[in-house]
Amino acid sequence: MNRHEQRERAMITVYQYLLVPRDVDELIENEYEMKPEEIDPYFRDVIRTSIANTERYGAYITNVLKEGWTFERLGYIERAILLNGCAEFDLKTIEAPVIIDESVEMAKKFCDEDTYKLINSVLDII
Repeated sequence: MNRHEQRERAMITVYQYLLVPRDVDELIENEYEMKPEEIDPYFRDVIRTSIANTERYGAYITNVLKEGWTFERLGYIERAILLNGCAEFDLKTIEAPVIIDESVEMAKKFCDEDTYKLINSVLDII
């Protein structure tokens, strides 16, 4: 499994957690079809950091959205993509342009047609 596929699975894991909060290790194991300790530690950290900092990242995201919009008003997939992007920024392992590009690609694949523009602009500001 390449890094792009792992990043997508990390986003889906966070998405599932946002829908129905439950044990993170169980979610990781279900999505990756392997034990959490067997996946790339970086993506395990992204998932855990995203979930642990949802409130803090949500506040950052709300601050950069257009007036009248909040993090909670976004769809769950958009939230998961943005949370993972924020977590990757915090982990300071991957360069920002790569994080933004990967997030935009996921938005193009999993979200409505123009959502990638929102993802790009929010992560670019953060």
